Amino acid sequence: MNKRNTQQRRRAILDLLNLQGEVSVEQLAHHFETSEVTVRKDLAALENNGLLLRRYGGAVQVPHELIQEAAVEKVSERKQILAKAAAELIRDHNRIILDSGSTTAALLPELSHKQGLVVMTNSLSIANALRELENEPTLLMTGGSWDPQSEAFQGQLAEQVLRAYDFDQLFIGADGIDLQRGTTTFNELTSLSRVMAEVAREVVVMVESDKIGRKIHNLELPWSSIKILVTDDKLPASAKQQIEQQGVKVICAPLGSVE
Repeated sequence: MNKRNTQQRRRAILDLLNLQGEVSVEQLAHHFETSEVTVRKDLAALENNGLLLRRYGGAVQVPHELIQEAAVEKVSERKQILAKAAAELIRDHNRIILDSGSTTAALLPELSHKQGLVVMTNSLSIANALRELENEPTLLMTGGSWDPQSEAFQGQLAEQVLRAYDFDQLFIGADGIDLQRGTTTFNELTSLSRVMAEVAREVVVMVESDKIGRKIHNLELPWSSIKILVTDDKLPASAKQQIEQQGVKVICAPLGSVE
């Protein structure tokens, strides 16, 4: 069976799981007229991507509290504008990492126009949204330990998975930008972000201009790790100049009349 049919079957397995809450290997093998060995491979692949949990003889849904979307809120127009500017940096067949967060999640609709993408993420909500794209990018997940604060997978397992690959680009947000040091965050778990930056040839930070100059005690990525900053045109010229002096390209997306 070719790759496309495998992907279609796995999506159908998830549809059945969402409908029933649990599925058995025997039921799936009968339903798809395939072997139980094939079904077990499907379930293993889906579990590795964080999309279900295997149980003896079958699988169950991921607990609801793990997949609740912090960003059920509508994506702001500002973030949509940043996403359009950032998406212009992505070429067909690129291998990219999308870190968790509402700013990076705004990229998802823009990815539907790209072909042959490979996308790694540590966010279940981003993974689920990627599965719905018609162009079917290849989805990879970090796995690891669930962190309720960042609503993403973190930890050594996630870092090991990342180090097994190499990527063209990392797209990551920030809670704040320290003009002297780099990106800052409220979250104390910063090691995964740094590994993401290590395995990507180009690090793209997406952040609204009102966060620039906001100093938070946890440094996430130093300027030396960052190649491009995508922000909006409300960024003061003096701040733009300071960032460019760190060797970072600054892209200011025009907000127009958006507040």
